[in-house]
Amino acid sequence: MTVSKAEETHTLLRFDQLDGWQEDDHSRAFSAFLETCGDLDDPEWKAICALAKSRPMDQAASQSFFEMFFRPVLIEDGEPMLFTGYFEPELSGSRTRTGRFRFPVYSLPRDNGLRRLSRRQIEESGALQGRGLEICWVDDSVELFFLQIQGSGRIRLTNGDVLRVGYGGANGHEYRSVGQELIRRGVYNRHQVSAGVIANWVRRNPTAGAELLRHNGSFVYFRELRHVPSHKGPLGAMNRSVTTMRTLAVDRRYTPLGAPVWIEKDGNDPLRQLMIAQDTGSAIKGAQRADIFYGSGDLAGRAAGRVRDPGRMIVLLPINIAFELAPEEAL
Repeated sequence: MTVSKAEETHTLLRFDQLDGWQEDDHSRAFSAFLETCGDLDDPEWKAICALAKSRPMDQAASQSFFEMFFRPVLIEDGEPMLFTGYFEPELSGSRTRTGRFRFPVYSLPRDNGLRRLSRRQIEESGALQGRGLEICWVDDSVELFFLQIQGSGRIRLTNGDVLRVGYGGANGHEYRSVGQELIRRGVYNRHQVSAGVIANWVRRNPTAGAELLRHNGSFVYFRELRHVPSHKGPLGAMNRSVTTMRTLAVDRRYTPLGAPVWIEKDGNDPLRQLMIAQDTGSAIKGAQRADIFYGSGDLAGRAAGRVRDPGRMIVLLPINIAFELAPEEAL
């Protein structure tokens, strides 16, 4: 084991030390890996991607591919593992503002001063109104808040069309968890908090609820996604579609985007499977911190909202890169 930063450690593992490795469907992870591997610039990664694209692979060939060209590396920073879940919300909206559809989905302002306004300043001052920044309007401020947390979504318009929006930028304010704030106030215990519980509390307490949401000063702007096929997932941080139950959002300071990541999630619904690090999130901070993409719609949202579990994640790195991180373990 070697220390590359003040608290960051790297431990090389063998594949037979990964719990459940033999039982996973590696071909599904391989398909997700192909979605983004062509965007990796490092020569080590580019060579591996070229080999991956050279021929189709079934389950056995996919498993052999990962075992031949990667080494599992446990990256730790002293903090315990925390898995959460995210999803692509589906909202109802309109291209024009009406009595029902009155909550705007904003695109990124060009003016730096405007884009840096806090959530409270945006909502209370109306500084963004009338500037042509409204992509559409939705009918629920709470669902819009969670759309911002997820970073992408589908909006079903009044004419039946489906509008997809993706992350367009943020105001730079620190993300603050409203769930943690409810726990701090003593409203709920930690095990009780989920997205559904928060949404219901805000709706039952509209004035206090609006103030609670403003506790999170971070505000996300969107862009309209016109070229993402309906059968594919939303765009992640690599500007490629993410894959249900195979895409992981990570802290890119520790885990390179595009890398395969083996997860061992405990809790009520344990998972042992290979994911691909294709996304990031403002709340995803730390070497052992990850967000699992559960898919689109309400069912996916309920499943994702229940996840707050321990475990561990192990990054699969090209052999030479893995040995550079922990050279004495390569001997």
